Amino acid sequence: MGSKAYTMILKTMSELILNELPKAEYSSIFNDFVESEFFLIDGDSLLVTCICEKSLKQGQDLHFFYLVERYLVDLISKGGQFAIVFFKDAEYAYFNFPELLSLRTALILHLQHNNTIDVRTQFSGCLSQEWKTFLEESYPYFLIVADEGLNHEQTHLFNFLIIQSWAMKVNAVLSSGQTSDLLRLYAYFIPSKYYNQRFFKENKMRIENAYQVLIKKLKERHVLAFQTVFGNLRWHNMMEEACETISLLKQIWPEGSDIRRVHCVTSCSLFLRMYHHFLENRKKNTSSQKTKTKTQEEKSNCLSLQEVEDFCKLHCLSMVFLLHLPLSQRARTRFITSHWIRDILPFLKMKKWCEYFILNNTHIFEFWNMNLTHLSDLNDDLLLKNIAFYYEKENVQGLHLNLGNIIMKDYEHLWDVISELVSEFDVGKPLPLRTTTLNFLQKKSLPIEATSTGKMPNLGFIPMSSELVDSFVGDILKDLPFLKRNDPIVTSLIKHKEFDELVHWHSRRPLSDDYDRTKCQFNEKSSDPYYLRSVQKYHVFQRFYGSSLESVSSKLIVTQDIKPKKNFSAPKSKKANETKAEIIARENKKRLFAKEEQKEETKWNVLSFSIEEELKENLNSGIQKLEDFLKSCKSNSVKFRVELVGLTACLKAWKEHCRSQRKAKSSFHCGFHNNEKCKTIKDLSIAAQMMKRIHSLMDKYPELLQETDLQLIARCLQCLGFDELASSLYPTEVAGDDIKEKKSNKYSVGIGPVRFQLQHMGHYLIREERKDPDPRVQDFIPDTWQRELLDVVDNNESAVIVAPTSSGKTYASYYCMEKVLKESNEGVVVYVAPTKALVNQVAATVYNRYTKNMPNGESLCGVFTREYRHDALNCQVLVTVPACLEILMLAPHRQAWVKRIRYVIFDEVHCLGENVGAEVWEHLLVMIRCPFLALSATISNPEHLTEWLQSVKQYWKQADNMIEKNLSSKRNAGYRANFHKDFQMKQTYKVRLVLYGERYNDLEKHICSIKDDDISFDHFHPCATLTTDHIERYGFPSDLTLSPRETIQLYDTMFEFWESWPRAQEFCPEKFVHFKNKIVIKKMDARKYEESLKAELTSWVKNGNVEEAKMVLRNLRPTSAFSSENMITMFPCLVEKLRKMEKLPALFFLFKLGAVEQCAKDVSEFLQKTQERIRPPTADKEAHDMANKLRKVKKSIEKQKTIDEKSQKKPRKMDKSLIHEAEHNHLLKSLEKNLEIPQECTYADQKAVSAETLQMVFDRVKFTRKGAELKALAKRGIGYHHRSLNFKEKQLVEILFRKGFIRVVTATGTLALGINMPCKSVVFAQNSIYLDALNYRQMSGRAGRRGQDLLGDVYFFDIPLPKVEKLIKSNVPELRGQFPFSISLILRLMLLASKGDDPGDAKAKVLSVLKHSLLSFKQPRTLEMLKLYFLFSLQFLVKEGYIDQNGNPMGFAGLMSHLHYHEPSNLVFVSFLVSGLFHNLCQPIQKGSKYFSQDVMEKLVLVLANLFGRKYIPAKFQDATVKFYQSKVFLEDLPEDFNDALNEYNMKVTEDFASFLLIVSKLADMKQEYQLPLSKISFTGQECKDSELVSHLMSCKERRVAISPFVCLSGNSDRDLLQPRTLNHVVLRTIGISHAQAPLLWSQKFDSQGRRMPLNAYALDFFKHGSLIGLVQDNRLNEGEAYDLLKDFSLTIQSISVSLRELCENEEDNVVLAFEQLSKSFSEKLSKV
Repeated sequence: MGSKAYTMILKTMSELILNELPKAEYSSIFNDFVESEFFLIDGDSLLVTCICEKSLKQGQDLHFFYLVERYLVDLISKGGQFAIVFFKDAEYAYFNFPELLSLRTALILHLQHNNTIDVRTQFSGCLSQEWKTFLEESYPYFLIVADEGLNHEQTHLFNFLIIQSWAMKVNAVLSSGQTSDLLRLYAYFIPSKYYNQRFFKENKMRIENAYQVLIKKLKERHVLAFQTVFGNLRWHNMMEEACETISLLKQIWPEGSDIRRVHCVTSCSLFLRMYHHFLENRKKNTSSQKTKTKTQEEKSNCLSLQEVEDFCKLHCLSMVFLLHLPLSQRARTRFITSHWIRDILPFLKMKKWCEYFILNNTHIFEFWNMNLTHLSDLNDDLLLKNIAFYYEKENVQGLHLNLGNIIMKDYEHLWDVISELVSEFDVGKPLPLRTTTLNFLQKKSLPIEATSTGKMPNLGFIPMSSELVDSFVGDILKDLPFLKRNDPIVTSLIKHKEFDELVHWHSRRPLSDDYDRTKCQFNEKSSDPYYLRSVQKYHVFQRFYGSSLESVSSKLIVTQDIKPKKNFSAPKSKKANETKAEIIARENKKRLFAKEEQKEETKWNVLSFSIEEELKENLNSGIQKLEDFLKSCKSNSVKFRVELVGLTACLKAWKEHCRSQRKAKSSFHCGFHNNEKCKTIKDLSIAAQMMKRIHSLMDKYPELLQETDLQLIARCLQCLGFDELASSLYPTEVAGDDIKEKKSNKYSVGIGPVRFQLQHMGHYLIREERKDPDPRVQDFIPDTWQRELLDVVDNNESAVIVAPTSSGKTYASYYCMEKVLKESNEGVVVYVAPTKALVNQVAATVYNRYTKNMPNGESLCGVFTREYRHDALNCQVLVTVPACLEILMLAPHRQAWVKRIRYVIFDEVHCLGENVGAEVWEHLLVMIRCPFLALSATISNPEHLTEWLQSVKQYWKQADNMIEKNLSSKRNAGYRANFHKDFQMKQTYKVRLVLYGERYNDLEKHICSIKDDDISFDHFHPCATLTTDHIERYGFPSDLTLSPRETIQLYDTMFEFWESWPRAQEFCPEKFVHFKNKIVIKKMDARKYEESLKAELTSWVKNGNVEEAKMVLRNLRPTSAFSSENMITMFPCLVEKLRKMEKLPALFFLFKLGAVEQCAKDVSEFLQKTQERIRPPTADKEAHDMANKLRKVKKSIEKQKTIDEKSQKKPRKMDKSLIHEAEHNHLLKSLEKNLEIPQECTYADQKAVSAETLQMVFDRVKFTRKGAELKALAKRGIGYHHRSLNFKEKQLVEILFRKGFIRVVTATGTLALGINMPCKSVVFAQNSIYLDALNYRQMSGRAGRRGQDLLGDVYFFDIPLPKVEKLIKSNVPELRGQFPFSISLILRLMLLASKGDDPGDAKAKVLSVLKHSLLSFKQPRTLEMLKLYFLFSLQFLVKEGYIDQNGNPMGFAGLMSHLHYHEPSNLVFVSFLVSGLFHNLCQPIQKGSKYFSQDVMEKLVLVLANLFGRKYIPAKFQDATVKFYQSKVFLEDLPEDFNDALNEYNMKVTEDFASFLLIVSKLADMKQEYQLPLSKISFTGQECKDSELVSHLMSCKERRVAISPFVCLSGNSDRDLLQPRTLNHVVLRTIGISHAQAPLLWSQKFDSQGRRMPLNAYALDFFKHGSLIGLVQDNRLNEGEAYDLLKDFSLTIQSISVSLRELCENEEDNVVLAFEQLSKSFSEKLSKV
């Protein structure tokens, strides 16, 4: 390959990767797996990332290993499952860095020998065949890799790895820029895309050739680098020398030793021998040459052998220190700032090479007792410098310190061994250590870093006087340091008074809250007819929307007197003690029932003939009509008759079918006697329908069965070949001669009754349902567990309800609403939903279900989201999102409304474990005083959650008693007090856990693959996901259920692969104990059989039959392979195939907004092309001609109208007018027919929705952004649904899908959370980190909804098999607490406590939030840490002037809390405002003007974008030579004055946080702090007391309290906590706090390799050019994502603008006017896109 071609392909690859970087999604890379998907870490990327760590000094091996292990343990603690890969070729990149080469080798050995991590070193390079095979077999989901190396060559190697990974459909995750919190790890995720895969395919040869050229160049450099150091010695010579040294040592130390001693003596002896050899060669070369080259002149400055021996002695002594000193002592080592002299550097390189050769040959020690535990601690450069400094400076100046006996002995022993190993010359005696005078360290004025540098802040809290503070942290205050009242920090607290007076602002004025500012959909108090009409239209639509959700008729609620509830579980008494009124009511009911019965009878008589005829002509459509009638019929006697008609028809159809099959068989002249060859397959679906009718009759109407009916059923059973069942039912029926028996065999299904029912009618099996009605429920008969929920509500209890999707758990919510609505007009139920889409849906359901005559000004249902509100505080059922309810709960002047809340319903409560907004759910659960219902389908630790919530309720029980006592002692009388008392009397404070695990319908899974350019489907048996190891360790996952046919398949496979299975007969379906002699096998019987088979398979694994079990599991796996093609191009074919299989309607889940929209468009395009293909060639011309004619006729009609108006109407002209009109109508109809979409070219069901309804839904999106596109798609029966759609657009898709008009919807996870979208099939059509165990269960639960389908189908399209297996078998993660506090939250709590309408109630709420975080539940150490963080937050708020020393809000507390969504940007914004920076910036065009120039506006947006529009781009993208067309892309820095103010703010916060960390460090577990995090290798021990030198060198005792002792080895100390961007891995890891909790906002962010990460300038760019397309093209944002970001940014500007106007009394204040102008301008620009 030529140099030009080589450079070109490297450049192309680099540009391809650079182009993907800004599109990378910064997200949690594990999401919600208990164990993550399998992924890979490139070992060299890990090494490079840790080496570049700012706090690490070169040569500090133990600190480096600590960083590696801390990172890995973080991955593992978050469920990471991974392997680390070190490629052999990657080693060549380090030959210029021999110190890293030895470190890399030690790292590999350490990870292999001291950890259980899977480390792979067998691959030569990333383009090798064995690597490709490994990827195909293990299919990792992503690879963590660096985007830049230590040199260009290493960067190219990383690029090859990324490109090859993409080619193998392995995604890339950048090792740089990662951040971590308690539960998740966030990183840049760059998916493998089709065009990247295609790039590799098309350039495979060029890439492979370029790789070979690169490796060749690296090898050449390696030879050169080696020769520079070792002269004429070759690589293999060094290897031989190393092996010889090791072999010699084994003879000297036959008993074995520790790696540190071995490494020390072997590397020193090898180095001394090599250096001696080097000097000998140099002498020969020098004497043989008359002239010297430049390099030889340099070499003349090299060290003498004695000087090198001295250095080796120092190294030996440092190794003895490592052997004997614990980490606690070493962490106090003085920091020597001097560097090694220049002459020693080549010699150090040679020594590092020798260390590498020794480590590279450790395999020679295989059968020798060598302890490899301390591979991580082979070098400590700082310690070595300390020893060198002492001997060449302090000792020379007269400071003589003893070494101590132990250290002296060990040192002498090591040096003696080195002497033995170096046999060629005498290396001298161990003492004295220095025999030469050369200084190895450079001279420096301050060689030892001064202890006093960097003054730490005063350790102490500002004294506070607050009852709330004492209640929460009073128990720890006595142990904490406090500042005195006259301390400068206390006396110089910030005051806002001066600023207020200066600019006429009232910073203390209470602001309107988020509720007031949220756009009100309608003016609730207006009497304007226009508004009233709007409200009416809104209510009509809501009821229409609600009716599309469920077919429940609206119920009129009447407020009732509260009566004691009856015990519904108690047996009903007989008619005794009935009053006359009750007798009359009963008789009336009886008459009404008889009337209804008569009505149903008449209806059947009318329909029966047509249905019976249909059954004869087409059994399937006849059965469908029969089923439809049964659904609407309420009379059991009529239903019974209908079922008998169905049974008779099925029997007749089955016999006819069998006869026709027999005829077909006999007419087929088979030349074989073998019966199998001639066999024709019977359609068993007819037999299944017959058995279904028998099931119904036997189970639902046993009391109505007459002898003739039993005879018919027995005849049917006998006909199917189930003689035993027939005789058990009606013995006389089967009596007869052999001829009759033989005759009946021709109709037999050929298999036993049990196998037939399980295999062919599993989805029809009858579910266990109660038959006794519950008077509390009219619409259906609730199951036992549902009755328990109703009891919970009746008893005013709380409950955590965990039941599968579509099981009917939501019903309790509506029962709860109904109860509160009936009780009074005051009580409120709050329904908390996680998404706006679900809020709209629930609100519509409430509107549809209930009507109630409310008092004037009051409403039944209200909505409150961030975008809009409607009747929120004057309704009885409020539907809202968590953040909005939190606003109301924390608003001091809303507490009277909060007290009206009687119940709170939390839907999808597992969101408590989400990565965004989870803490809000937690706050609400602990703040509410009333009972609650917490609903979810996916919680794996509901017991823990319930226990936590029960502890919260116990707190409220005590708090309520205390409040009640205080009230009763103070109050005289009053409504509020009385209401409060009433409210309290009804609570029981009990939290029940209600679990239900049974899905109503089965889900069957299918793998999609491409065979012969067509989509094929393979059934995926759930057991195929398991391994015998998994079964042995965890058993069968609790929610891994089998359909009946899958259970039969499992039995058959078990029977096949263990021929001598002793219990085979026992588990044979026909013999199984629960099926014995049962005509009707129920779902529960099948479930028992399934559980028994699972238990049996588990016993195989545990009792020594593992091989048989493995064979079973292997055989259940599908044979289809994961296609390497771009399957997404086959998406339209997939949809079409599902249509042909009658599997629509279907939901297709994808996880990228662009893909969701594109796939929907692709399907539409496919249908359009199909239509064009089948459309007659002349159709377009005909349509054109008709359109022209129509235009002419229209003109004629208009012309005629004008003439008629002017003149008298004559009869002839009237005729002409009528002719024109008839012609117009005819042409219009013809044109519509011509342009009509053929049925085969649309998925829409035209009959599902009337034209008027369709038009009404379409009209709502007339002016929305995506309205036109969605309408066009909907006409083809297609829709898409994602978070960036307007709520009206989402509703269009939801309504039309539920109505059955749209039958194909592509969607993101927005549909997973509770949205009612029933469908036959769910398809996972794109792999993603968001496709996790939790989302899989939520999404797949949409398939086969109760009452819609008996079986749900789940398809995996373009999802690799290992991922499918992971999804099915992984349990959902346990709910774990997030870090619960933020500065803004604590200020909001203080505001509530001091300003709340009811102080006692407010204080109780605040304390509940503070005391009851899920994170600290049963964790006293964590609670203490949170108490200290609370104190830190208070100190910050006091110092910044947000609260006074009594905890009362002051200054801009309102403004700061109002922007709480944006911490810490809100704090910085206020600090800018207070310092007058905005007043300096916002200067109008001219004095007296109210208008500001574009330049001022742009600067204002620049500042706000730096605060509120922070979206980072990976650092490497700055190297890209990309042309930007409209945008600047990289956001400029803040203006200088703003930047200075920001730095000043950050330094203050950093000091406070450092002080807090010093105090909180007492909570650290120091035993763990002295261990490596992952390998748990401990570096503790007795401190060395008998060595004066050790005491002298380890003399830094202060300033090393809050940072890790491992980090101290690089000379770091507590003062480093004051440095900008101190990273989390510097702080003690067991205190449970990270720098993410400090309210810092750095103007510049650097990644782990020290590169600056730029901010995306999307907000400023949009403000300048106003183009969404520009942001997509240049800023590399997805259009939907860009729109969402801009909308949030616009809302923030509006919020600030409104706040500033309320705070300022000066009408013409420039800052207020500038923000108002900006808000208006930005909103206008956004509204145009």
